[in-house]
Amino acid sequence: MDEYPEPVHQPADGALDPRAELSEFLRTRRARLKPEDVGLPDFGRYRRVPGLRREELAQLAGVSVAYYTRLEQGNGQHVSAEVLDAIARALRLSDAERAHLTHLAKPKQKKKPAGRTQQVRGPLRTLLDTMEGGPAILVGRRSDILAWNRMAAAVFGDWAELPEHERNWARLVFLRPEYSDLFVDWEHKANDVVAQLRMDAGSHPNDPRLSALVGELSVKSQEFRRLWATHDVKEKCHGVQRLHHPLVGELDLRVESFRQADAHERMLVTYHAEPGSPSAEALQLLASWGTDATRTGAGMPPARTT
Repeated sequence: MDEYPEPVHQPADGALDPRAELSEFLRTRRARLKPEDVGLPDFGRYRRVPGLRREELAQLAGVSVAYYTRLEQGNGQHVSAEVLDAIARALRLSDAERAHLTHLAKPKQKKKPAGRTQQVRGPLRTLLDTMEGGPAILVGRRSDILAWNRMAAAVFGDWAELPEHERNWARLVFLRPEYSDLFVDWEHKANDVVAQLRMDAGSHPNDPRLSALVGELSVKSQEFRRLWATHDVKEKCHGVQRLHHPLVGELDLRVESFRQADAHERMLVTYHAEPGSPSAEALQLLASWGTDATRTGAGMPPARTT
């Protein structure tokens, strides 16, 4: 049987409950696997749950059903790294998912408060300003947009015109309609943003700002609620971003991401076009327009005047 009572978790104020997160993460990973996916026989019997049963997953991982059940109910305090690795292999987790599982089951004590303000060093801002070939953005925890260059403003909008707490990829993607027009594949971008937030939630369950952000988006966006419930996690390091800019039309930009050595939670995200391509010409055109392009990027409202 696969029927066990589920635990009731009461998170602390201003925090996501890591036990509930661990429980839901394991259940959703188990639900996406079928017996034939992992070499188990499927006798065609009526299955009361989607995906693998707990007994089947425990068999694959080489642990007792009772042990795995306790873990899936959020009791991971004393689980060993070896057992976590066996369960990760059985669930066929990606590297990002393995790291997330470890963070949820064996959370580390943070020396600094998770909700602290994320500061950007002056020389780093200067470096961004010198990067003129394409957009460059420094993204911190919770998908906060901490700093950017002029080309980022020309392509994505003049974030300086927004209150600081609204300079956040999740807020922009889910709460501002103009960004659904900007991203050609909005669903893909939305998935990336939510998956990265899930990674942050696993690493920083006691971050009150992250908890508040998730709560607000869950109330205001049905699409966010749907994607958050999948418990998918991944880290976006590189790829292609397709945009539809209000001034220059289609842009196909290569994305490369780099972790900041002295602040690993921050990522420098750069965008560039293939040399000689129509997208490269469009970026050059935006650069030549200067402030006018910056004020029009992503269809954001024009800059305020004083």
